[in-house]
Amino acid sequence: MEAKAIAKHIRISSRKVNIVIDLIRGKKVGEAFAILKHTPKSASVILEKLLKSAVANAENNFDMNGDRLYISEAYATQGPTLKRFRARAQGRGVRILKRTSHITMAVKEKE
Repeated sequence: MEAKAIAKHIRISSRKVNIVIDLIRGKKVGEAFAILKHTPKSASVILEKLLKSAVANAENNFDMNGDRLYISEAYATQGPTLKRFRARAQGRGVRILKRTSHITMAVKEKE
């Protein structure tokens, strides 16, 4: 049995999030919090909040022991892209793509 937490429409590229996710996938929850706290990436704040939510879901909804949890599954997929225009020289406009991501994290209890 696993407890999940999903964050949708987060305004950061999924490529940037996956760099940080690769650091914590498969780790114990306490170790993952320590890694996220000392990682100087903007995605680490978002992932720390999401991990807290997944742990709370595990403890409250599934009666799991918080000390024995580990991250069993974590991934970020691409969400909808916001299209914007920036003014350029000679009356032109250039398209800017503001990417979003959907982040999923699941925790399981070690046997």
